Amino acid sequence: MKRIIIIATLLLASISSFAQNGKSIYQKYSDAENVSAVYISPAMFRLIGKIPDMNVEGNDVNLAPIIRSLSGLYIISSENPHINSQIKADAEKFIKGGQYELLMEAKDDGETVRMYTVGTEKVVNSFVMLSIDGNEIDFICVDGKMDREDLDKLMADAMK
Repeated sequence: MKRIIIIATLLLASISSFAQNGKSIYQKYSDAENVSAVYISPAMFRLIGKIPDMNVEGNDVNLAPIIRSLSGLYIISSENPHINSQIKADAEKFIKGGQYELLMEAKDDGETVRMYTVGTEKVVNSFVMLSIDGNEIDFICVDGKMDREDLDKLMADAMK
């Protein structure tokens, strides 16, 4: 019986090690040629979150509640046609594997932008944007425990 439990535990651990996330995609492609990469750590978000109410210039959009709730931001922007299809495939695999819900899709003159979230009715755990435009691909993943009401309010205020 102990052997079965140990084998099952090892199988689960090996399966989870193959699971992709924003961080693994960032690590895989961040050092590639013609790829720009940005990572913002939880420590930076904690530091930024200590700044009192941050507003977007010209609007009454308060970013502080959202920033305080973030735990990671990963951005990959590639103009390397040799790896763009791999980035796209990895991002789509990540999105499908994480049970993400499509929020929006926009297509214009060969450019496609898709935005996804995963979470509950109250909390957004992750936001992903994938943009494909000719020879350029952008992947953005924001992780955290974002209150859906704060996020909805922020998006509504930004649209005004």
